[in-house]
Amino acid sequence: MEHKKYVADRVKEVTFSTIRYFFNLVNQMPDAISLCIGEPDFVTPPHIREAAKKALDEGRTSYTPNPGIMELRSEIANYLKRRFGLSYSPEKEIIVTIGASEAIDVAMRTLLNPGDEVLIPEPAFVAYKPCVVLAGGRPVSVPTYMKDGFALMPEVLEKHVTSRSKVLMLSYPNNPTGAIMSREELMNIAKVAEKYDLIVVSDEIYAELTYGVEHTAFAAIPGMRERTVTIGGFSKAYSMTGWRLGYLAAPEGLAEELLKVHQYSVTCAPTMAQYAAVEALRNGDEDIKRMREEYDRRRVFVYSSLKNMGLECFEPRGAFYIFPSIKNTGLSSEEFANRLLYEMKVAVVPGSAFGESGQGFVRISYAASMDNIEKAMERIYQFLKQI
Repeated sequence: MEHKKYVADRVKEVTFSTIRYFFNLVNQMPDAISLCIGEPDFVTPPHIREAAKKALDEGRTSYTPNPGIMELRSEIANYLKRRFGLSYSPEKEIIVTIGASEAIDVAMRTLLNPGDEVLIPEPAFVAYKPCVVLAGGRPVSVPTYMKDGFALMPEVLEKHVTSRSKVLMLSYPNNPTGAIMSREELMNIAKVAEKYDLIVVSDEIYAELTYGVEHTAFAAIPGMRERTVTIGGFSKAYSMTGWRLGYLAAPEGLAEELLKVHQYSVTCAPTMAQYAAVEALRNGDEDIKRMREEYDRRRVFVYSSLKNMGLECFEPRGAFYIFPSIKNTGLSSEEFANRLLYEMKVAVVPGSAFGESGQGFVRISYAASMDNIEKAMERIYQFLKQI
C-alpha cells in the first residue's frame, strides 16, 4: 500500500529538522561532543521541581481551564509587567501553552488564510517556515546580514512586503545568530508594521538571556501592543525544556480566537508543570541570574576562541548561540558540519538549516558544559588547521 498518496501536500512539503538530524547522529557516537542542540545543560532548579512534586502529592492531576490555571496566568501577567512594562489581563489575554512551540503553531493557524504571507527574517529558527506551511500560509524569507549585526533592517523588510503580506515573525534575541535589536531599531520595524497593517508574532523565548543589554519587548513599542502576539516560555530561562510550558499574550480580540485553536488542539498544558511554573516566576530570578552569568562566561570564551582561530564572527548579545562564518574554509555549511562531526567528533548545525541567509555559517550552542566547550574548541582548531 502506498501510504504517501494519502498524505496532504502541505505535509509533504515540510522536511525534518536538520538540528535533530545532527542531534540523532551524535547520539550514535559516544565520544562526540554536541554543540548543536538549544538545551541548557542545567537541571531544573530544585525548588521548581519540588513545586511539581507537591502538586502531585496533593492530587492536582486533573484538567485545568483551557488557558491555564489562574494562578499561573496571574504570575505571567505580573512578570510581563515587572520585567517589560507590558499590561495584560490574566483572565482574557494570556494562554498557557505546551511550550513556545505550540504557541507558534497556534498563532499561525489562528491568523492565516490559505496563501497569506508571513515575513520571516532569516537566518531563522527552523520551525517557523513549517508552521506557516502547515497552517496553509506562504513563508517569505527576509534576509539579515552580519554587517548589520543580523538585525532586521526596515528597508529590507519593506522590499519583501506584498499585497498578501499579513504577519511579521520576529525572533529577538535570535536563534541562531544570538543577535538582539535595540528599542530604536524595533521602533523602525514598528513603523513598517503599522504602514502595511501587519500583525506581529514576536517569539521572545530568549528574553531573559541577554548580555550587557536589556531586552525590549516588541509589544512595549508605542502602538504595537494591539497588533502583537507575544510568545514566551520557561524552557530556556529556567532550564525547563522537558516540562513543555510556554504562553501567548495578546489583546483580547486576538486572544479569544487563539484560545479556540489551543482548546481544540491540546485542551490544556500539563497540570503539574503549571504549578512548577508558578514557583519559577515567583522565586526564580536568582536562578536566571546564575545561569545567565555562566552562559556569559561561555559566550566570551567561545567568541574569543573562534576569533583566534581566524573565523569571522559576530559577537552574540543574546540567547546561547554563536554563528561564525566558515566561508574562508572553502566549504559549504553542510560540508563543514559533516566533516567536523565525522573527523573530529564535534556536532554543530549548518547555517543553511536556518534559511539561505545562513549558508556559509554554522550555529554553535554554548549551552553545553564548559568542559565540553573547551574540548570542542580545541577540536575545531585542529580541524581548521587540517583543512
